[in-house]
Amino acid sequence: MTSQTITAAAAGTWTLGDLEVNRIGFGAMRLTQQGPAFDPRAQPSDRGRAIGVLRRAVELGVNHIDTAAFYFSPLRSANELINRALAPYSDDLVIVTKVGPARSPSGEWTDHAVTPQELRAQVEENLRQLGRDHLDVVNLRIVGTGSLAERFGALAELREAGLIRHLGISNVGLEHLAEAQAIAPVVCVQNPYGIGAPPEQEAVLRACGEQGIAFVPFYAIAGAGRENGAGAGGGESEEVLAVARAHGASPAQIRLAWTLHRGPHILPIPGTGNPDHLEANVAAGALRLTADELALLDGSSG
Repeated sequence: MTSQTITAAAAGTWTLGDLEVNRIGFGAMRLTQQGPAFDPRAQPSDRGRAIGVLRRAVELGVNHIDTAAFYFSPLRSANELINRALAPYSDDLVIVTKVGPARSPSGEWTDHAVTPQELRAQVEENLRQLGRDHLDVVNLRIVGTGSLAERFGALAELREAGLIRHLGISNVGLEHLAEAQAIAPVVCVQNPYGIGAPPEQEAVLRACGEQGIAFVPFYAIAGAGRENGAGAGGGESEEVLAVARAHGASPAQIRLAWTLHRGPHILPIPGTGNPDHLEANVAAGALRLTADELALLDGSSG
């Protein structure tokens, strides 16, 4: 399918709290290097190309960008690229950040649960890198099991202090959502989701829809079982290929279109450092799948 004139508005809109966004967003995780995210052997991205992709995304109507201070490679920082490409920021641009996991400057992940003080430092680091005086939405990403109350409560305090406008949670189950909602309003849940997603993710998606909470799937293109941040590599299912042929679209576009069809509250954030892939991802928002096609894809293993 052609993507020459299709913008992110084609998929419709939803809200993150009081912030309206087009449903196709952009994930910045893969901007900093070529190949899989967080792979220490990967080559750094081309700085000019990454900045160009971000600017083109906004030109195409993308106004929801997902990032984090821990999205960096030895030579690149996603937040710094966003700042360089898009500041001063337009009023309708919503930048969503994540905190929780911690990486050393050399890129090593730390395995301890972060403290409330460390969470505040992460929030302040995102503010500094992005050049903002507040963050639109901050997701607490959960690593491991256990209660999120202390950490989410710390972010709720920063929200009350005006450093954060809205809160979300990431990599969570239904029990986390209920626990967080008892502390402060949750405007989005960001979980891995795509064709072939397990029942527990379907349950979280449904709960979000019932409560009017945005569900932000990551790895929607990669699909279940391929959650390495590398995109959609590997073999495609016959079901996805058949629907792609019928629409003159790529398998990646069909995966995004299927995800969008799962509910009006779903806001996928496909990421890429390739300008052609960006345009194709945005164009997927204009695809309309039939009931038979959706049923066929529902039966796919991903």
